[in-house]
Amino acid sequence: MSIVFRPKYISFDCYGTLIYFQMSPVARQLFADRIAAEDMDAFCNDFSAYRFDEVLGDWKPYYEVVYNAVLRTANMWKVPFRESDVSTIYEAVPTWGPHPDTVAGLAKIADKIPLVILSNAMDHQLVHNVQKLEVPFHRVYTAQQAKAYKPRRRAFEYMIDQLGAKPEDFLHVSSSMRYDLMSAHDIGIKNKAFVNRGHEPGTPFYGYSEIKDIGGLAGLVGL
Repeated sequence: MSIVFRPKYISFDCYGTLIYFQMSPVARQLFADRIAAEDMDAFCNDFSAYRFDEVLGDWKPYYEVVYNAVLRTANMWKVPFRESDVSTIYEAVPTWGPHPDTVAGLAKIADKIPLVILSNAMDHQLVHNVQKLEVPFHRVYTAQQAKAYKPRRRAFEYMIDQLGAKPEDFLHVSSSMRYDLMSAHDIGIKNKAFVNRGHEPGTPFYGYSEIKDIGGLAGLVGL
C-alpha cells in the first residue's frame, strides 16, 4: 500500500484487470491440432505480442486486430490459418466474466467514487462484460469511441476530455504496464494502481501502488 488518495474518478482497464481475459486459453484449444504442447506457451506469447503490435497504429475494428494477430502468428509458426479461429476468439470475448475478486472489490468503492472504464473493445462487446461486474459505472469508454487503442495516448486523452477532467483527477487501475500504466504515467496521471495478476512484471519507475487484487483498492483511497 502507498499513500491514501481520494480521486475524483477511478478509471479501469477492463480485460485482464476486471474481466478474466481468456484469449490465450481459447487459442490453446483451437491450435492444439497444429502446435505441439511443449511449444504452446511460446505460440501464445507470440499471439499476445502480435495483438499488442496491431493496436499501435491507426484505429481499426477489433475483429481486424484479432484477424491480423492470428494470421501473423500462424504465418510465423508456419501452420495453417483458419478464419473460423478468428471468429471463435472474437465471439468469445463478450461471454467472459470477472475475476473472483472483482465484484466484491468494486462494491466497496462503487457508491463512493465514480468508476470509469477505458477499454480496448468494441461497444457491442464490452456492454456484456460490464453487465457481469454488477456495479454501476459513471462512464464506459471504448477504443471504438476514442478511435484509438491503448497504449496510445489518444485513448487516454479521449477519456480525460470526455469527462472534462485533468490527469490529476484520476486513480488509474490496470494489470498491464505496457497497455495502461506506462501511458498513464506519460500523460500525467500520477496516481496509479498495478493489479499484479501475474501476466506482466511491474516496473517501479512508473510510480504506482501495487495490489494483488481489486479488493486492495479500498485501502488506497481511504475506504
